[in-house]
Parts: sequence; structure tokens; C-alpha cells
Amino acid sequence: MTSKAPTAAAEIAALRTELNEHLYRYHVLDQPSILDALYDELYQRLVALEALHPKLISADSPTQRVGAKPLDAFAEVTHRVPMLSLSNAFSDDDIVAFDKRCRSQLAAEAGDNEIEYAGEPKFDGLAISLCYVDGVFVQGATRGDGTVGEDVTQNLKTVRSIPLKIDSSAALLEVRGEVLIERRDFEALNERQTNQGEKPFVNPRNAAAGSLRQLDSRLTALRPLSFFAYGLGATDGISLPHTHNEAMDMLVGLRFPVAAQREVVVGVTGLLDYYARIGKARATLPYDIDGVVYKVNRIAQQQQLGFVSRAPRFAIAHKFPAEEATTVVLGIDVQVGRTGAITPVARLKPVFVGGTTVSNATLHNQQEIDRKDVRIGDTVVIRRAGDVIPEVVAIVASKRQPGSEQYRIPPNCPVCGTLLERETREVKRGGEVFLDQLSTYYCTAGLVCAAQRKQAILHFAQRRAMSIDGMGDAIVDQLVESNLVKTPADLYKLTIAQLELLERMGLKSATKLVENIDRSKSTTLSRFIFALGIHHVGEEVAKVIARHYGDIRKIESQDWVAVSAEKDRIKKENIRRKKLGDPLLPELLHGIGSEIIKSLCAFFRIEQNKQVIDEIVSAGLVFQPEVVLASMRDKTFVLTGSLESISREEAKRQLEALGAKVAGSVSSKTNFVVVGENAGSKKTDAERLGVPMISETELLSMLRG
Repeated sequence: MTSKAPTAAAEIAALRTELNEHLYRYHVLDQPSILDALYDELYQRLVALEALHPKLISADSPTQRVGAKPLDAFAEVTHRVPMLSLSNAFSDDDIVAFDKRCRSQLAAEAGDNEIEYAGEPKFDGLAISLCYVDGVFVQGATRGDGTVGEDVTQNLKTVRSIPLKIDSSAALLEVRGEVLIERRDFEALNERQTNQGEKPFVNPRNAAAGSLRQLDSRLTALRPLSFFAYGLGATDGISLPHTHNEAMDMLVGLRFPVAAQREVVVGVTGLLDYYARIGKARATLPYDIDGVVYKVNRIAQQQQLGFVSRAPRFAIAHKFPAEEATTVVLGIDVQVGRTGAITPVARLKPVFVGGTTVSNATLHNQQEIDRKDVRIGDTVVIRRAGDVIPEVVAIVASKRQPGSEQYRIPPNCPVCGTLLERETREVKRGGEVFLDQLSTYYCTAGLVCAAQRKQAILHFAQRRAMSIDGMGDAIVDQLVESNLVKTPADLYKLTIAQLELLERMGLKSATKLVENIDRSKSTTLSRFIFALGIHHVGEEVAKVIARHYGDIRKIESQDWVAVSAEKDRIKKENIRRKKLGDPLLPELLHGIGSEIIKSLCAFFRIEQNKQVIDEIVSAGLVFQPEVVLASMRDKTFVLTGSLESISREEAKRQLEALGAKVAGSVSSKTNFVVVGENAGSKKTDAERLGVPMISETELLSMLRG
């Protein structure tokens, strides 16, 4: 047996290489080189040899694509570099404005030259990330919320166009792309579904998303999923290309499938011409697309443009016109969101539009209902805006029934009965700031309103708030539906015995969750304020409030009407002083406007909200000091390489707690690059841009102040 091992190893290696080549030619190049029967014969030979010699099985073997045993749930994956969504454009004017913004911000570098852009079809699939360590595929994840996705590695291994091993020595190479089902495969899949007496899928995107999120990867392996790469994420130990187009060429060289229709164009004329060409070819493409994507081609210019909110400034999605259909409004309901926002929804006679059956459509707010004059019983035009959100575009006035009445959003929350507040915004008139009421309503009983309960608890427990590990959707659903948890305060009353009764929750899991809940009692005031889910109060606003008042009792007992009046007084006084050239008074609660104060006033006016806060504090909440170092405030750090005494995630958390910002890429605006072991391209970027680099020891010294 031993004497045959080298022969078996050699044959297995040869079969593996040959089969992977055939997979590449079939699924990536669409140029099969052998008959299916011969491929099956080679594959079965490899299966038999690996069964005899299991120690010779490797991660890149074609036999490892069949799926593994079912998972209980998907684990969470924190993206090393956030997977940001793109801003959308729906008209030529939007693209002209995009190009103008890019040229304006790059004026010093680009001069009068037009900008070079990379154009690509916008796949209508599911965005994913593939991580390769030393050339081996080790982890795949969905986009999720952009920061945290789901680990779908086992399922992605079944996608035959995704290489399990690549010819790269990079310590880390993250490839980003889209999983989808091509049209011909979708038709065959639905034909199989029908023949088996099962319900056919509505469209390729839903089929792909559902297939990728199967807990049993053996079911995923039966679905005809394809993958197309469209860019890079985090990297380490590799020299990055200078342009996006070169990065795509690199991925082609590594045998990743990319869109054949990608082009490099120049200026706004090039962008619009590319859009028109892809639009004409749309029906002939092998897969569904809902638009095109433009990216500034030069990576250095991308870094200079940077990001705004949760989208890059250097890229935009130019969507194709939405599809429309007519149907009848059967009723109008109101939905209550996590922050209490009230959204009117039209209940429709089901209609097929944009590749799916639509039975609900958003009416946005009262102003939109009034402007379009939508009434129950009306025949309306429905559009899938951006091919995503169904909305009512207009009514068909000629078909209106006599006796119909105008619709008004009810004055009270339909779930908890709390009087609804109207959304407000600040506007300037004659040098003074006024508070305008808008047509959007919201319920302020965030901690006690049953409609907001699940989302309020999920928000309360998330990492950026109270950071209760293990408090995911499935657990929260069970806790709420069993009435064990009605408010966030009830989390701190849960016992191991109660949690053990939940589905898929044994003694070990229940014990750990109780420990995690108890651990969350040690937090900062700003995290706790953010966790309350007050309308308009995000993380930065929560930090401003925490630093100013320093005590939750002061915050909940504050006369917010008086605070608003004092802010107005200071503003008016500073206008007067500015005219006279006198020193200005310090602004009260810098960055917090009247609409935020109105939300704080409405939230703390409800006694039940304050009661929940009291219960949480009484459960043993301990507030750690809010420390912001002047030397750290608004400084931007970038971390690269591995750190020995502290994880990069913990370093990021501590830096942000001290008032610094942590970015994923190096630019001219970066203040410090922290260089660990095996630092990659970010170190090279820092050297090229002249950005100061510090060691782990220097970072720890800075963290200690």
C-alpha cells in the first residue's frame, strides 16, 4: 500500500489539475473542451482515489464542491474594509453632476483633462466577498449591512466559477463580486422545479439569494449559481495595480470571471455613450442587469475623492428606467419602523412588474399622498423604483370611483396609541433658523411600542450600542413572541432556565448569553444613549450629549425646550457679535440642531421610556468614563499588518473611543499609519504619500494618552 501512495498522489494531482481546467473553461470561459460524459468519468475516478487515500484530499479539489452537513445558523463576519453600497443615478443630469463633482475635487491634479472612468454592467444578484490567504479560499461572506455580513463559505465553495485556489502569494487577497443565476440556467431551474411539482422561482435574483442562504450547502450545490468579480477589498502582502481596470485584468489573470462588457471611457460623453450601448445590449446579455456602474479608473484619484456617508464619491450606479404597471389600491395601512417612523403603505391588487409580483407599494408620507391624491379604490401606476422599491407613481383619474375620500394618516400610533409627532427640519430665513414641520410622522414610544419592539431590541444589543453577542434575529424573535422580553430592560431579567426553553438554545448557549448580557452592563454613556434608539440620535450625536451632560439622570430630566431656546439665544447673540466684530459665545451642544432636540424632548416626555431607562440602570449598569484626547480628536488612522498585543478590531474601537477616526485606505488626509508585522500595500501608500508611520508600541503609548 505504501509503495503505491506516490502513484496515487501523482494521479490525484493530475486529475485535480485537469478537472479544474475543465471547470474553468466551462464555467468561466464558456468554452467546454470535453463532453460531459468524459468529465463525469474523470470526476468519479478522482472520487474513488480520494476515498482510498483521504489524506490526499485538498481544499482545491473539485470533489469539495458538493456541500457539507447543514449549519444551525450563519456566523457573522466583520468586513475588514466595509462593503459600501453605491449612490444611484436615474438621469443624464445626475451623471453630468457626478462628473462635475469628481472634476471639481480633482482639479488640482487633473487640471483641464477629462477623467478616465471604468464602466461595468451592474449585476442584479447578491454582493459577496471572497477571502484568499496564501492563495487558498478560506472565507466567503454576504454584504449584510456593509459592516457585518453572514459567513456563507460552505455555500460559495459549491459555486464552480469561484476558484478554490489561486496562483497568488498574497498574505490576504479579498475579491468582491456578485453571485447570480444566468438566464439559461434560470429557465432550466424553473423547468426542473415545475417537473418536480415545486413552485417555480419568480426571478433569477431571488433564486440566487435564496440558494446562497441555504443552511444546507448540499442544496446550494444543486442550484446553478455563477459568480462575477468586480473589484478588490482588503489586501496584504501584494502590490496593488494603479487603476481599477488593471485590477480587473489581474483578476482575469487569476482566473476569476469578470464582465466581458467592461470598458474604460473618458469624460461624461464616454459615460453616457457606454450607458446607451449597454442599454441596447441588455436583452442579449446572458444575465440580468439593472444598470451600469462607473468608477474613477485611477486608484490614487479614488483615494483622493474618498467616501461620503456609506457610499464612495468615486463611483455611482446609473440605473435603467424602472418598469411600470397599473393596478388597484385595495387599502392603505401604516407601518411603524424601528425609530417609530410612520410609513403609509398601499395594499394593492397583486400585479407583476419588474420581474416580481407586487402587492404592496410605499406612499412615503402624507405630503406624497396629498400630492398624488391617492385614495382607496383608485387605479394607480406602480413602478419598481430603481428596480427595488415598489412605489405609487400616479393615479389614473379617469377610473376613480365616485364617493372616494381623501386619506389622512391617523393621529395616534396604530399599535401603542401614542400621539404621533411630525418630522421637522431646520430652514434659514432672513439670517434666522426656523423649524419647519414636514409630512412624515413618527411614534416616540420607542422602548415600549410593540411594533418597534424587535427592532428596538436588536438595535439596543448591536455591537455599536450595548454589544450583546449572540442576541441575533432568531433569538430576539423568540424572546418577543414568547413575551419574555417587551423592553430592553427585560433583557437584564432573563435567566438561564428561561433561555434554555428557546429553540436551539441549550444550557451552554443560554449560560453564555446571560454572561454576555451581564457583561454589557459595563459600557459608556454615549453607547447607552445611542442604544436607546432615539429618533435622529446617532453615534456622534450621542457622544456630544454624553460629553456635555455626563449623567443619564441629567439627560432624562433636562428641560429640552429650554435648551432649544438657549441655543436660539446664543445663535442670535453671535449674529449680533459677528457684525460688531466681538468674540463669539461658545455654541451649546455643537452639531445638535432643533430637530434633534425636538426628538429628545418627545422621547423623554414619555414616562414609560424613562421607566425603562431606570430599570436598566437599576439592573447594575456601570458607565465607563468618556475619554477624548485632544491629541486624538478628528485624527485619521489606518491599520496595516498584524498586531501582537492588541487585535486590530480592539485598536479600532479604542481609537474611536478617544475621538479618532479609523479608515480602510491611505490618503493624503491620513494622519498616521500603524504598521504591524507583514504590512502590505498600505505601508507602500504611506511611504508614497509621505504619511507618518508609527509602530504598535507607539500606538499603545498614544492610546494610554
